[in-house]
Amino acid sequence: MKQVLLILFPFCFLFFGSSAFSQNDKQVTWLNFEQLQDSLMLSPKKVFIDFYADWCGPCIRMQKEVFTDPKIIQKLNKDYYAVKMNVETTDTIYFGEQLFVNERANRRNPIHQIPMLMARQKNRAFSLPALVLLDENFKATARYFQYLNVEQLYRILSK
Repeated sequence: MKQVLLILFPFCFLFFGSSAFSQNDKQVTWLNFEQLQDSLMLSPKKVFIDFYADWCGPCIRMQKEVFTDPKIIQKLNKDYYAVKMNVETTDTIYFGEQLFVNERANRRNPIHQIPMLMARQKNRAFSLPALVLLDENFKATARYFQYLNVEQLYRILSK
Protein backbone atom coordinates (compact mmCIF):
# COMPACT_ATOMS: atom_id res chain seq x y z
CA MET A 1 0.00 0.00 0.00
CA LYS A 2 2.80 2.41 0.87
CA GLN A 3 4.42 1.75 -2.50
CA VAL A 4 1.21 2.61 -4.34
CA LEU A 5 0.86 5.86 -2.40
CA LEU A 6 4.48 6.77 -3.05
CA ILE A 7 3.95 6.22 -6.76
CA LEU A 8 0.62 8.11 -6.89
CA PHE A 9 1.68 11.07 -4.73
CA PRO A 10 3.77 12.81 -7.43
CA PHE A 11 0.95 12.42 -9.95
CA CYS A 12 -1.58 13.85 -7.50
CA PHE A 13 0.72 16.79 -6.85
CA LEU A 14 1.12 17.42 -10.57
CA PHE A 15 -2.61 17.16 -11.19
CA PHE A 16 -3.81 19.27 -8.27
CA GLY A 17 -0.78 21.55 -8.24
CA SER A 18 -1.07 22.43 -11.92
CA SER A 19 -4.76 23.24 -11.58
CA ALA A 20 -3.99 25.57 -8.66
CA PHE A 21 -1.32 27.36 -10.66
CA SER A 22 -3.56 27.73 -13.68
CA GLN A 23 -6.09 29.65 -11.58
CA ASN A 24 -3.91 32.76 -11.94
CA ASP A 25 -4.40 32.58 -15.70
CA LYS A 26 -8.18 32.54 -15.31
CA GLN A 27 -8.64 35.60 -13.11
CA VAL A 28 -6.94 38.84 -12.25
CA THR A 29 -4.68 38.58 -9.22
CA TRP A 30 -6.20 41.42 -7.20
CA LEU A 31 -4.22 42.84 -4.28
CA ASN A 32 -5.22 45.11 -1.43
CA PHE A 33 -3.13 48.14 -0.46
CA GLU A 34 -1.18 46.30 2.23
CA GLN A 35 -0.21 43.57 -0.23
CA LEU A 36 0.64 46.24 -2.80
CA GLN A 37 3.05 47.94 -0.43
CA ASP A 38 4.87 44.65 0.24
CA SER A 39 4.98 43.83 -3.47
CA LEU A 40 6.33 47.25 -4.45
CA MET A 41 9.09 46.95 -1.86
CA LEU A 42 10.14 43.57 -3.25
CA SER A 43 9.88 44.41 -6.94
CA PRO A 44 8.71 47.75 -8.40
CA LYS A 45 6.11 47.40 -11.14
CA LYS A 46 3.35 49.50 -12.70
CA VAL A 47 0.10 49.63 -10.71
CA PHE A 48 -3.51 49.47 -11.87
CA ILE A 49 -6.21 50.45 -9.36
CA ASP A 50 -9.91 49.77 -9.79
CA PHE A 51 -12.05 51.81 -7.41
CA TYR A 52 -15.61 50.49 -7.38
CA ALA A 53 -18.82 50.27 -5.35
CA ASP A 54 -21.25 47.37 -5.09
CA TRP A 55 -24.12 49.52 -6.40
CA CYS A 56 -22.19 50.91 -9.42
CA GLY A 57 -23.68 49.50 -12.65
CA PRO A 58 -20.67 50.26 -14.90
CA CYS A 59 -18.33 48.79 -12.23
CA ILE A 60 -20.33 45.56 -12.13
CA ARG A 61 -20.38 45.43 -15.92
CA MET A 62 -16.59 45.87 -16.10
CA GLN A 63 -16.14 43.10 -13.54
CA LYS A 64 -18.30 40.72 -15.58
CA GLU A 65 -17.25 41.69 -19.12
CA VAL A 66 -13.78 43.21 -18.96
CA PHE A 67 -11.88 41.81 -15.97
CA THR A 68 -12.83 38.28 -17.02
CA ASP A 69 -11.39 38.62 -20.54
CA PRO A 70 -8.29 36.41 -21.03
CA LYS A 71 -6.14 39.12 -22.64
CA ILE A 72 -6.99 41.66 -19.91
CA ILE A 73 -6.25 39.05 -17.23
CA GLN A 74 -2.94 38.15 -18.86
CA LYS A 75 -1.91 41.81 -19.32
CA LEU A 76 -2.78 42.86 -15.77
CA ASN A 77 -1.17 39.80 -14.15
CA LYS A 78 2.00 40.10 -16.23
CA ASP A 79 2.67 43.86 -16.33
CA TYR A 80 0.87 45.35 -13.32
CA TYR A 81 0.09 44.99 -9.68
CA ALA A 82 -3.71 45.14 -9.82
CA VAL A 83 -5.56 46.59 -6.84
CA LYS A 84 -9.32 46.52 -6.34
CA MET A 85 -10.91 48.68 -3.65
CA ASN A 86 -14.52 49.23 -2.65
CA VAL A 87 -14.71 53.01 -2.14
CA GLU A 88 -17.21 52.58 0.70
CA THR A 89 -15.06 50.28 2.82
CA THR A 90 -14.81 51.14 6.49
CA ASP A 91 -11.42 49.43 6.81
CA THR A 92 -8.50 51.35 8.23
CA ILE A 93 -5.67 50.95 5.74
CA TYR A 94 -2.00 51.37 6.56
CA PHE A 95 -0.05 52.32 3.44
CA GLY A 96 3.12 54.32 2.90
CA GLU A 97 3.60 54.76 6.65
CA GLN A 98 0.20 56.49 6.93
CA LEU A 99 -3.22 55.43 8.16
CA PHE A 100 -6.21 56.00 5.89
CA VAL A 101 -9.81 55.75 7.09
CA ASN A 102 -13.31 56.35 5.86
CA GLU A 103 -14.19 59.56 7.69
CA ARG A 104 -17.60 59.60 5.99
CA ALA A 105 -18.53 56.02 6.95
CA ASN A 106 -21.90 56.92 8.50
CA ARG A 107 -22.81 59.72 6.09
CA ARG A 108 -24.14 60.07 2.58
CA ASN A 109 -21.53 59.17 -0.08
CA PRO A 110 -19.22 57.36 2.36
CA ILE A 111 -16.09 57.46 0.19
CA HIS A 112 -12.83 56.29 1.81
CA GLN A 113 -9.82 58.64 1.98
CA ILE A 114 -7.68 56.65 -0.48
CA PRO A 115 -9.99 56.98 -3.51
CA MET A 116 -10.63 60.60 -2.59
CA LEU A 117 -6.90 61.27 -2.70
CA MET A 118 -6.08 59.19 -5.76
CA ALA A 119 -9.15 59.41 -7.98
CA ARG A 120 -10.80 62.74 -7.43
CA GLN A 121 -11.46 64.94 -10.44
CA LYS A 122 -10.74 68.65 -10.17
CA ASN A 123 -13.93 70.70 -9.76
CA ARG A 124 -16.18 67.62 -10.12
CA ALA A 125 -17.97 65.25 -7.82
CA PHE A 126 -16.34 61.87 -7.24
CA SER A 127 -17.58 59.36 -9.81
CA LEU A 128 -17.29 55.67 -10.60
CA PRO A 129 -15.86 53.62 -12.07
CA ALA A 130 -12.54 55.21 -11.26
CA LEU A 131 -9.43 53.57 -12.71
CA VAL A 132 -5.95 54.82 -11.85
CA LEU A 133 -2.67 53.82 -13.49
CA LEU A 134 0.65 54.47 -11.80
CA ASP A 135 4.21 53.97 -12.97
CA GLU A 136 6.89 51.93 -11.19
CA ASN A 137 7.61 54.94 -8.93
CA PHE A 138 3.96 55.09 -7.83
CA LYS A 139 3.29 58.31 -9.77
CA ALA A 140 -0.10 58.61 -11.45
CA THR A 141 0.13 58.41 -15.23
CA ALA A 142 -3.59 58.26 -16.09
CA ARG A 143 -7.05 58.31 -14.57
CA TYR A 144 -10.29 57.15 -16.19
CA PHE A 145 -13.80 57.78 -14.88
CA GLN A 146 -15.95 55.70 -17.19
CA TYR A 147 -16.77 52.21 -18.36
CA LEU A 148 -13.97 50.92 -20.58
CA ASN A 149 -14.58 47.90 -22.80
CA VAL A 150 -11.97 45.18 -23.37
CA GLU A 151 -10.36 46.84 -26.40
CA GLN A 152 -10.22 50.29 -24.77
CA LEU A 153 -8.67 48.97 -21.56
CA TYR A 154 -6.22 46.73 -23.41
CA ARG A 155 -4.98 49.70 -25.48
CA ILE A 156 -4.50 51.74 -22.30
CA LEU A 157 -2.68 48.93 -20.50
CA SER A 158 -0.40 48.38 -23.51
CA LYS A 159 0.96 51.96 -23.56
